[in-house]
Amino acid sequence: MADQNLKELKNNLLLLLKKEAFKKGKFVLSSGKESTYYLDGRIITLTPEGAFLTASIILELIKDKNISAVGGPTLGADPITGALACLSHINKIPLKTFIVRKAIKGHGMQRQVEGPALKEGERVVLVDDVATTGKALIEAKEALDKIGVIVETAIVIVDRQEGAGENLGKIGCKLESIFKIEDIND
Repeated sequence: MADQNLKELKNNLLLLLKKEAFKKGKFVLSSGKESTYYLDGRIITLTPEGAFLTASIILELIKDKNISAVGGPTLGADPITGALACLSHINKIPLKTFIVRKAIKGHGMQRQVEGPALKEGERVVLVDDVATTGKALIEAKEALDKIGVIVETAIVIVDRQEGAGENLGKIGCKLESIFKIEDIND
């Protein structure tokens, strides 16, 4: 993919985020922190255009990472992984995808990691829509660590820059983002 095309994809995604997903007001985040703004990435990733743009950009970011699968914490990663599975197949670079539950399911196969079986030693990338403290990504990495899957990178659409990068770094995972919050909240 040409750099110009990637730049255009990012510009289009940024416009969508600013127009549809970014809200000002008083909000309580999943971390418990209060915020004067809220960014709902699912508003974007659950639309055809947003899903395509997000998956196209992330596929470009991971194409040289020598990984076998992409996934992340439910619910933010769910639409991203679905779009990535489709787009990777269309582009003939198929990647397995997976979802990490908050806790082990109490019935059925009783798994915390859902999707095609991941094998010990496989290298994967985590994805999510927004990172604040990184708690959901850290919990997902811990679930994957338990089954011997290697996670060195997490990619989010937006990094709120409130500690996620540092917290993930402490457990050996680099945080990459398509955008920083200042790109949207200008």
